[in-house]
Amino acid sequence: MTESPISRRSVLGATPIAAGAGLAGMTGLGVGLGAGLGAGSAFARSTSQTAEMLEDPAVRARVRARVIGSCQEEVSMKFYRLNIYGYMGDGNLVPFFTMNHLSIADWAPAADNMYNSTTYECGYYCKFDTDEPIEVWDNPVTGDKRDVFQFLGGPFSVNVGADGVVTKDADLAPQVLRMEQIGNLLMVPTIASMILPNFVDPAKFPKSYSGPSTYWESQATFAADANDAMNEELSSAPAFCHFQNLASWHPWLGMGTQPGRTYGNARGVKIKSEAEIPANIRKDFEKYTPEIFDRKSWTKPRLDTLEYLATQTPATAE
Repeated sequence: MTESPISRRSVLGATPIAAGAGLAGMTGLGVGLGAGLGAGSAFARSTSQTAEMLEDPAVRARVRARVIGSCQEEVSMKFYRLNIYGYMGDGNLVPFFTMNHLSIADWAPAADNMYNSTTYECGYYCKFDTDEPIEVWDNPVTGDKRDVFQFLGGPFSVNVGADGVVTKDADLAPQVLRMEQIGNLLMVPTIASMILPNFVDPAKFPKSYSGPSTYWESQATFAADANDAMNEELSSAPAFCHFQNLASWHPWLGMGTQPGRTYGNARGVKIKSEAEIPANIRKDFEKYTPEIFDRKSWTKPRLDTLEYLATQTPATAE
């Protein structure tokens, strides 16, 4: 089970996916704190009312889909700022870089109170906490200069239901946690863990090999105004989106078997259309990940770890 925000993000800390902090800084997306979470509507829904309504599996499924994406046939988009750090096993986090991340999904109702989406994701790397793209990264741990490998992931299929999310062509298998109303916000959280054998050959790619196993921990939360989340007249509720990950070193970082992992922390919002992406950021998406805007031609799955290694010459390239 998984949902797109916590599907495998080839990067290190994605997916996806706490509430509040950081949202005010995203008003440039056209979705400010007020507009994004239903401000202006009087809060009139009690936690007991919400809990009672969520006892109905059909309602629970619609609400989960409405907050994560949509419960009708339409496109749902999310924009994130993903800060990625190195965690070396002790000491403080080491800032690495920031990713501007875009997730676009085609949603539609399915049978048996399920809601299906086909999700595409992309991201380009920037200097930490800026929108300035980087093509070469100075690794603060090893001192190496590394060519940046931008991110494309998907398409993958997601089915959202009353008590879970089933995903095809994604690596993580998260568990849904309880949906609950806190104050005037409805929280929709998930958690996930993954451990897989590392397919990187240490003899061929010693700096890309992080050890015999690959690890991934992911936690995600969506927060929507309870009035919006429970509103049967809305197909998609405005929502604040957060995720954090702890993951094995990505091959392109060149960390080798250096102890530690990457830690990623993202904040984002659902946006109504590509027009809400700031012009400078839209321009850089078009430069570094143009495929996201031509999804009809994007028919084959993208997995950046394999694609990165395919660009490398064994041993000598590192």
